Amino acid sequence: MYLHVGNNRNIRVRSIIGIFDADTATVSSVTKRYLSVADTKKAVLFASEEIPKSFVLYKDADGKYKICFSQLSSSSLYGRLEGRETE
Repeated sequence: MYLHVGNNRNIRVRSIIGIFDADTATVSSVTKRYLSVADTKKAVLFASEEIPKSFVLYKDADGKYKICFSQLSSSSLYGRLEGRETE
């Protein structure tokens, strides 16, 4: 099963590690540093050119950690997951 995070970008549900609110999660210096390092490793994707409201941390098919920013809120993404069974 996949989670649609916006603009035809889908992430496999069982690969998702966490869904985070972009406003509150990026207050921490640790998170800012993690996102900066991920960006230099080209592990950051954007589902839209709009201002991101959330980001999803997940593992890709190769087992590498990736981050996908989404214009959808974290509560909207979480709501899409509720009631679904993971593979």
